[in-house]
Amino acid sequence: MPMTSNTTMDHLAERIRDILGDDRRVTEKTMFGGLTFLLDGHILVGTKKDGRILLSVGKANNDAALARPGATAMVHNSRQMTGFVWVEADAIEDDDDLRDWVETAYRWVSQMPADDPKKKAAAKKAPVKKAAAKAPAKRAAAKKAGPRR
Repeated sequence: MPMTSNTTMDHLAERIRDILGDDRRVTEKTMFGGLTFLLDGHILVGTKKDGRILLSVGKANNDAALARPGATAMVHNSRQMTGFVWVEADAIEDDDDLRDWVETAYRWVSQMPADDPKKKAAAKKAPVKKAAAKAPAKRAAAKKAGPRR
């Protein structure tokens, strides 16, 4: 059983770096309580202190990924996140198994368009349209039109 410590996660991150090589599109970010590797801004593979990894496999590949040994669905706020799977530490102890999982995720994520952080920031700042504001305008127009007969 893998030990639960930063040492486990650090070792796993190094193994993943060796697989990914010098791809300049890959960045690292702390997410989900561990270190996550992003490809063009999209989640590729994340590491956890307990030795598990989170992978983006895409909705089309979800069932096939879940059929593999050690894979379980990602659940967030009681909702299954289709297209993301957790892989248990025991299933990736072998370097070839880890490589196969990371390459599976890489094939999927590399097909996605590059993420544009500026668009995301602009979307967060955009004001929300208020649907309730339309109702008084309709009432005012109805008053001008006179009573219905």
